[in-house]
Amino acid sequence: MTAAENAPVVGTHDAVAIALTDNASSKILTLIQEEGNPELKLRVFVTGGGCSGFQYGFTFDETLNDDDTTVEKQGVTLVVDSLSYQYLVGSTVDYLEGLEGSRFVVNNPNATTTCGCGSSFSI
Repeated sequence: MTAAENAPVVGTHDAVAIALTDNASSKILTLIQEEGNPELKLRVFVTGGGCSGFQYGFTFDETLNDDDTTVEKQGVTLVVDSLSYQYLVGSTVDYLEGLEGSRFVVNNPNATTTCGCGSSFSI
């Protein structure tokens, strides 16, 4: 047998879904409570544009489409459309408060470059 034949077999794993941090889910819950509409879900999406090619977007939405992926945590739901999902697999959505202000951010391991503001990226 050759060395390649004796090499350990490495299994493949399903793609990791998008994660939601405790900070993000807490902020989403607070914003939904302030709106008084428990049907709201945070939708994260990717569009063309931005200084690096793609740009993250966030909006609150009541609607779920057939091809949406949902992530639930602490009683809130994150929604991603099928087109955006391919760019966001393995990402983590967080909520940060700092000198630059407060905002939702995406920590995306698929991004090869990002811009200084953190809202645009390329793959």
